Amino acid sequence: MNNEKKVLLGMSLAELQQVVTDLGMPKFTAGQIAKWLYQQHVGTIDEMTNLSKANREKLSQSFQVGCMAPIDSQHSKDGTIKYLFPVASGHFVETVYIPERQRVGEQGSGIGDRATLCVSCQVGCKMNCLFCQTGKQGYEGSLTAGDILNQIYSLPERETLTNIVFMGQGEPMDNLDAVLRATEVLTSDYGYAWSPRRITVSSVGVKNKLKRFLDESECHVAISMHSPLPEQRQMLMPAEKQMSITEVVDLLKQYDFSHQRRCSFEYICFAGLNDTTTHAREIIKLLRGLNCRVNLIRFHEIPGVDLPGADEKRMEALRDYLTAHGVFTTIRASRGQDIFAACGLLSTAVKNSLNDK
Repeated sequence: MNNEKKVLLGMSLAELQQVVTDLGMPKFTAGQIAKWLYQQHVGTIDEMTNLSKANREKLSQSFQVGCMAPIDSQHSKDGTIKYLFPVASGHFVETVYIPERQRVGEQGSGIGDRATLCVSCQVGCKMNCLFCQTGKQGYEGSLTAGDILNQIYSLPERETLTNIVFMGQGEPMDNLDAVLRATEVLTSDYGYAWSPRRITVSSVGVKNKLKRFLDESECHVAISMHSPLPEQRQMLMPAEKQMSITEVVDLLKQYDFSHQRRCSFEYICFAGLNDTTTHAREIIKLLRGLNCRVNLIRFHEIPGVDLPGADEKRMEALRDYLTAHGVFTTIRASRGQDIFAACGLLSTAVKNSLNDK
């Protein structure tokens, strides 16, 4: 990519209006550019054919679309596809496409009903959760809004997407400005015009940033809990020290999740560590009064981490106990484990180090 030119991808309508004003172009041109970007998905400014040739040339002198195709892909036996995308900094991030067949009645076909894209927002991550391969990579930089949107823009299966989850590499609240800019484009009429209910943003809980997200966005929120016990959660997740799970839940209780906006908690199950009845009781106590759900997740082993994953029987028992006591709980299907695309396995450390040489 030519780094001397600014990138249009990721710009809001207001920003595009400023661009055309600065270039002496009619203000309505901004809407035309937005349509070419977010509805037509053009690769070059020359493809914006309802702009005059003179205006296309003027725009091209300082700007580029900024889309970049994935440079690699891996296909799982379960249909999951992991893509490797370049980003503006010269590094790479992994993005996971997860197609699902839905259970339907006799009248439905059930084919191609749902497809979720797990996007990244940082190269590596600062949070350093014990059980996460991305955390072991360390932090190598945050993505721009354009980098985030490019994972959708340049996805071969883009037209099949029904949902987007910010659960890839990085902590979304640690790159909140770019995440909010990306979700604005995704949900605005000038952009993708998606309902915010098709988007879920995850977080470990970052003080001040989580509140800002809840105030400025209508997207779903998913909180990484993994233990209701503060000392144990801090052992698993150093971020507990900065914003405890109790503080996170107290904040969430100030918002209304009784209608369409959803609040959920992610909970990786470790055998004998956080899957006991004691933990279940503490989860029930912690979440009392909050309209939410809990997603139990299988632990996928990573090198150098001695944590045993809970078996199916223990996870089912935990699910049933929580559900019986009023906490709606599901066990998330594990997808893409054979290509290291499952929860906690994403890493581009090797690729980035090779690229830096």
